[in-house]
Amino acid sequence: MKNTKIQPKVTLVGAGPGDPDLLTLKAVKALKKAKAVLYDALVNEEILEHAPNAVKLYIGKRKGNHSHTQDQINDLLVEYAQKYGKVVRLKGGDPFVFGRGKEETDYLEGFGIKTAIIPGITSAIAVPASVGIPVTQRTMSESFWVITGTTSARTLSNDIKLAAQSTATVVILMGMSKLSEIVSIYKDNNRHTMPVGIIQNGTKKEAQQAIGTIETIEAMVEAKKLSSPAIIIIGDVVHGHKSLLTYFNEQFMEDDFIYQNLDIEPIIS
Repeated sequence: MKNTKIQPKVTLVGAGPGDPDLLTLKAVKALKKAKAVLYDALVNEEILEHAPNAVKLYIGKRKGNHSHTQDQINDLLVEYAQKYGKVVRLKGGDPFVFGRGKEETDYLEGFGIKTAIIPGITSAIAVPASVGIPVTQRTMSESFWVITGTTSARTLSNDIKLAAQSTATVVILMGMSKLSEIVSIYKDNNRHTMPVGIIQNGTKKEAQQAIGTIETIEAMVEAKKLSSPAIIIIGDVVHGHKSLLTYFNEQFMEDDFIYQNLDIEPIIS
């Protein structure tokens, strides 16, 4: 008799930066076929509606609130793949941008389980863009760095010390708890007036932001009570903030996409 058993396969899918409309068509197709979906904390749960026939399991990790360790997640992926066959591992942003995607595929393949990757729109680019801030701009920024604010050792990445000496746009993920350290590094490099933008819950209806400089941003964050998840953008490209209110009106208000609590401070170059 022919063996019809489905070979286990786990597809790592990028869920994008938060707005469920920024999910890719390929991701939607994978979710529709999935028999199980294991999803992260930063995934908008509206996206799960694309997987009506799948078992869903939350395995998110947020600061101070880890539902599972990474080792437990790896084991769950193997277990669910062997039990359900077609599994989607749904990750915020892109699986290979500080998403431990390679760690998980390596682990699964060690058990003979096939893997596939469906890239997602990374918050490192999409969140600044959603408020009119480009990560590159001719004559202003020839490159951009995407840096984790917190390493596996729970310390600030040393790359920020190098980035602070460059003219590149610097986008820092998972860096809110290290904001004071980041500010100190830039001050040590005499970058007190460097523009800074911080966007919390970027691309979502509850998004909030503060736009200032290295000198002023900490006070603004405290006044606004901004916290994680948030993206920190440092560089002259943030100067475009003066058109943000117009950008919101043109891009979002017609879709009832309401941004509240905008805090915009004039930047003098």
